[in-house]
This record gives sequence, structure tokens and C-alpha cells, in this order.
Amino acid sequence: MTTDHLSAPSIDPAEVAYFERLAHRWWDTEGPFWPLHRLNAFRVDYIRDQLCRALERDPDITLPFAGLRVLDIGCGGGILSEAVTRLGAQVTGIDITDKNLRVARMHAQQSELDINYRLASVEQLAEEGVQFDVVLNMEVVEHVEHLPDFLAHCAQLVRPSGLMIVSSINRTPAAWVMAIWGAELILRWLPRGTHHYHKLVRPTEVAAGLGDAYQLRHITGVRVNPFNRVFSYTRWLVVNYMQVWQRRDV
Repeated sequence: MTTDHLSAPSIDPAEVAYFERLAHRWWDTEGPFWPLHRLNAFRVDYIRDQLCRALERDPDITLPFAGLRVLDIGCGGGILSEAVTRLGAQVTGIDITDKNLRVARMHAQQSELDINYRLASVEQLAEEGVQFDVVLNMEVVEHVEHLPDFLAHCAQLVRPSGLMIVSSINRTPAAWVMAIWGAELILRWLPRGTHHYHKLVRPTEVAAGLGDAYQLRHITGVRVNPFNRVFSYTRWLVVNYMQVWQRRDV
């Protein structure tokens, strides 16, 4: 495929252009993606613990995800894909921007990790009929167009009894103050324009998009200390949240 990015109903061209401009900075831990690097270590712990609990695996062994087929939607430069691969999973990472994937492939090769990176949309994978044991939908839903259709296609990518983990930012006034006004305009932790309030996603909208075929296994809020930049869990869901969904075995 020769195009730099894909076209699909769920793809917002403005979001594509934004991440294209930053593609070369994915692995710069002091660059614009530093919050994602900090968040990644925190969310990988959550993913490991929740998946091992749901799938009755030992989270303390070296490769707790051995044999699992995992899809990382919107993989970007491969930060999460690499971390999950190191836990033993067979990872496919998809992105709609070729620049991101070139960075991801190069870094995986340097790290001697075997990851299947594809320039593909969720619509394309759903049409192919492929399914995975686990689908990671992390910090993606707030960047797409036509959210219900996007989630409906994502839902098709999980095998029966498989799991999907979703993380995003709630659409609340508190989220606007902390995640947009605070993080982008005041603290400047993120480039201005990273998030748009009208595209933030409420947990109930995720539930509606996945439909009755899914049951919620776990949900937690996520907060960050602005002084030491440490992430932690909270019962407060009004800003950041993570959810674990399981597809019913039907």
C-alpha cells in the first residue's frame, strides 16, 4: 500500500495529520509523548493483572501472556505493543498512519521483538473476519469519528469469551478542566489540540457501542499527581478511566 494513511468512516483526517507531525517523537521519553510513556508502565500492570485474573493465569511468571493473540488498536510507535510482546503475547498492532508504523517497525527490530504491524483500520479487520483473544483499545476512542460504528467493528474482533480493554477520558466538565485546560494549556504536558472536548467518551457510550454481547468485568478511574507525575487508581471516573469487557460465550 503506497498511501501514507488509510481512509475509513471512523478516521478523522485532522487527527491523522496531528499524529503524523509527531510520529518521529514516539520514543523520545522527554518529548511530547512523555505522558504516554509514564502511563504505559501503569496501564501494562493493569492489563497484566486483569487479563491474568480473567483468564486464570499467573501474573508473576515471566511470560503470563504466552499463546495469547493480542490486537493493539492505534498502536502508534509501538509503545504498548512492545510491552505486551515482552509478556509473551503474539501481538498485531494496527495504525492508520504509515509514519507511525515505520517508527514502530524500526524500534521493534532494534529491540529484537517479533510484532506484526499493519496499516489497517478496524473496519478492514472486521471485514477480514479475524479475531483475537484480547483487543487493546487504549486512548483511541476519543480520537475517532462515528464512535458507535467504530466500537461495533471493534466488538467483532474479539473471540467469544475474549476480552477488550478500553481506556479513555470521560466527557465531563472536570475532564475538560484537568485533561484539556490543565494538561494542555497550563502544565503543557501535552501539545495543544491533543484532545477535543466534544470527542471525549463517556463510559456509558462505550457500553452502548459494544452492545449486549459484552459484559463489564472491571472499571477504574485513573489519576495523576501533578507534582511527581505518578499515576494511580481512583474510584473517581470523571476524568480518566479504564474498563475490562468480556465477550459473552454464545
